[in-house]
This record gives sequence, structure tokens and C-alpha cells, in this order.
Amino acid sequence: MTTSSNSAAVPAIDVAGVRFSYGDIRAVDDVSFSVASGEILGFLGPNGAGKSTTIKMLTGQLKPEAGDIKILGMNMPGRREEIQARLGVCFEEKNLYLSMTGRENLVFFAKLFGVRDFEPEPLMERVGLSTRLDDRVSEYSKGMKQRLMMARALINTPDVLLLDEPTDGLDPVSAIAIRGLIRHEAERGAAVLLTTHDMHEADTLSDRVAFINQGSILTIDTPDDLKLEYGRRSVRIRTRQGDGVDEQVIALDEAGTEDRIRDAVSVEGLMTIHTEEATLEDIFVEFAGRGLAG
Repeated sequence: MTTSSNSAAVPAIDVAGVRFSYGDIRAVDDVSFSVASGEILGFLGPNGAGKSTTIKMLTGQLKPEAGDIKILGMNMPGRREEIQARLGVCFEEKNLYLSMTGRENLVFFAKLFGVRDFEPEPLMERVGLSTRLDDRVSEYSKGMKQRLMMARALINTPDVLLLDEPTDGLDPVSAIAIRGLIRHEAERGAAVLLTTHDMHEADTLSDRVAFINQGSILTIDTPDDLKLEYGRRSVRIRTRQGDGVDEQVIALDEAGTEDRIRDAVSVEGLMTIHTEEATLEDIFVEFAGRGLAG
């Protein structure tokens, strides 16, 4: 993970008091956050929490009813075209040209961005599609299309990456490859906003996470600090009991823990003992009263 070293610098993404509604439904309600250059902020929440709507306001697809959005110091949507030229976007929806090859898709979008002397081969190599460069995208699997979407998001070497569920539905190998690309882009200095309902992905990738539920941000902090402040640590001990197995879960943050652990491991038939920490899913449930899949 990367960390921001200059807290006084102007944030690459700065959102203040933003609201948006679909009819009578308030999708985003007074949302504020910032993302520094070189930082990955994970937007963690269930489907329908307001993540995708926030992304669409950041890209200029939707105009906020209230609040301010600044990207790279410029107002959105006031300077939309200037901002979009420096954005990389990967949406969950696949808006690729299926009748074109992978090469043709990338070359076409490179022209739209005004990228000169563009060579698609290195990008296709990075996303593991170099052998499918000249195949029509209609022949690609879902995972291959998502990897092509990610390659397309990097055509202009963006200063800001907006990623909406970039690994949703991917096989494990493809997901690992995409996460590696995201880390590399942050290390290069891009600000990354990653919307996801995947707790593990947010935990492993993000410098900070924002819990969003029903259009509102519940808290923003580092995964480690959230676990320390709100999580409950425990030890799980399994012992053989005749033909069966006895399992105890002992909280580490309660009085008498040492004695309980000593008693549990002193019996015959000890099989396994290991510590467990709270997950971001556990902590989200404490804040929101429901899980990330709900």
C-alpha cells in the first residue's frame, strides 16, 4: 500500500457536501471526502449504497444537486473536458466496441484522448491479453473484457483513476492481476478511488476506506485503525474430545483471557490454536446494521 506524504498538498479529489437524488430517492446525501495523489481510497458498501452515483458525479455524467467537486484543483462539471482528459475510468458496465479487436479499441480511445504514437502492445501485456490483441472483443470472456476496460483506463497515464467494481465477477487470477495494476498506478502517483463491496479487496488495496450506506458516509479511516478501534480480537482453539472436536473462541480484550487460554491449551488433544481479528465486514455491520452483500 501507498501513503500520502504531504498532507498539506491540494487533494487530487476533493468532494464537499455533495447530494444527488433519483426522483424522491436520495442516492447520495451530504457526502464529503478527499483522495491524495498516490493514495487508494476504498468506497466500501453494499449495492445501492451510492458508490456508483458518486463515481458518475466525479466523471461529470451526473451533476450534483448540492455541494462541490474539485478534481486536480478544477471544478467539476465546470471544467469537465480538462478533467476528463486526465482521468482514467473503469466502470462495471462494459462499454466496449464488440465488433472491433482489442487493439482497435485501444487505438480508437487513444485517438480520443489525443495520445500520440500510442502502442497498445505494452498495455495488453500488462493486463494479460497480449495473445488476444487482434481478436474481436465479442469473442472475449467477461474477465477478458474487464481487463481490456482496465487497459483502456490507463491509455492516457491518468492522474486520477476512478474504478467502479473493477474485479467484480472475475476469476481469481484476473482479479489478482487487476489489483496489481491498481497498486502500480498508485505507486506511480495516481489518486485512486475504488468502489467495491468486496471487503477483502478494500482491506488489501486501500490506504483508507470509507464506509458508505444509504447514500451517507459513516466513517473514513485506515483499515488497521478501524480494526483496532472497533474490532474484537480473539483466539480460536480446537481440541480433540473423544470422537469429536471441541472449539472455543476466547476474546483477547476481556478480563481473565490469559487464564482461559491457559486452561484451554493445557488439556490433552490440542489440535490447533490461532488468533483472529475483526474484518472490515464485521465493523461495517456494527456501523450500518447490515452486511456488505445486503
